[in-house]
Amino acid sequence: MNRLFFLLCLVAMPGFAADELHLYNWNNYIAPETVDRFEAYCKCKVIQDYYSDNEELLAKLAAGAKGYDILVPTGNALASLVRQGALLPLDKRLIPNLKNINPAYLNTPFDPGNRYSVPYAYTTTLIGYNVEKMKRLGLPTDTWAVIFDPKYLARVKGRVTVLDSQRELMAAALKYLGYSANDTVEAHWYRAEQVILRAKPYWAAFNSSSYIKELTVGNIWLVHGYSNDMFQAQSDAKAARRKFTIGFSIPKEGAVLALDNMVIHKYAPRPDLAHKFINFMLDGKNSSELTNMIGSGNPNLAALKYINPEIASNPAIFPGKKELGKLEMLQDLNMEQRRVLNRLWIKIKIE
Repeated sequence: MNRLFFLLCLVAMPGFAADELHLYNWNNYIAPETVDRFEAYCKCKVIQDYYSDNEELLAKLAAGAKGYDILVPTGNALASLVRQGALLPLDKRLIPNLKNINPAYLNTPFDPGNRYSVPYAYTTTLIGYNVEKMKRLGLPTDTWAVIFDPKYLARVKGRVTVLDSQRELMAAALKYLGYSANDTVEAHWYRAEQVILRAKPYWAAFNSSSYIKELTVGNIWLVHGYSNDMFQAQSDAKAARRKFTIGFSIPKEGAVLALDNMVIHKYAPRPDLAHKFINFMLDGKNSSELTNMIGSGNPNLAALKYINPEIASNPAIFPGKKELGKLEMLQDLNMEQRRVLNRLWIKIKIE
C-alpha cells in the first residue's frame, strides 16, 4: 500500500512525465508502421492529436494548450511560433541524422540556421484534373489560367473546385497575375480579388476536404489542391478501376511549396523523447514510409532509395531545379496585412 501511494505521488509531481511522446500533427501524416517501430525502439507510447490547418494549431497553442512534445507546423506558422518564443531550441548533438536533409530545405527565412526546426515533408499546391475530360475539351493543364480565366472555365462550369484557404487561393491568383505569392502590395491584392470574383461563378465550390473524393469519382474535373491529395485521388481512381485517370501538374507561372517541420514545444513534457523521435524520423527508411503512403514530397536524401520510383520521378511531387525555381514558401503576415486579407476574403466568400 505504501509503495502504491509513493508511485501515485511521483506521478503527480510537477515535471514528471510518463514514457509517452505527445505528437500534434496533421491528420494521416505519419505511417502507422513507423509509429509502431518508434514505440518499440523507445519503449514508449506515441499519443497523437490532429489539426486540419496551421491556424487551428496556432489558435490552440495561443489559448494555452500544453502537453505536446512535437508539433509539425508549415513554414509561415513556424515563423509565428519562433517569434512568440513558443519553441525549445534543438540540441543538434542528439540529431545526427540531420545530415540526411537536402541543404536546399535548410536555413529557411522562417528559421535561419534551423535553431528550432527540422524539415519533415512538403507539398506543392497545384492543379489536379481528369486527364480524359481535359483532353477532350482541349483545355490546358499547365497554367493557372484554366482556374481563373472565364474563356476556359466556361467549358468546365460547375466542375471546378478551389481550396477554401485565403492564403492559398490569393497566392494562386497572384502567381497568375505574375506577382510573387508573398506579394503584399494592396493594389495587387485587389487585382487578385477581382480575378477570383470573375472566376467564382464558374466554380462548384471552395473545398479543402472532400475535393479528393469528388475528383476520384468523376463529379469534379479540375481542382486547385495539394500534391499529396492529387496522389491519393490518382491512386484511388486507379484502384477503383475508373474509366479515367487523374493527373496533376505545377502551373508554369509557379506555385506554393509548403514545407512542414518538426519542432519541440517550449513546454514539452519529454524533450528527450522528442529529440529521439526527430532523429528516428530522419532515418531514410523511416522517412520514406510517409512518402510511399501519401505521396508527400520528401527533403530527406537518404530516403530516396526506399521511395517508390513512380513517386520519386514525378516532378509535381519531387520538383527538380527548374520547378523549384518557380516555387515559393508562404511567409507570415503582420496583423495589419491579416486584417486587410480577412476583409478581402469575406467579400470573396459572400459576393
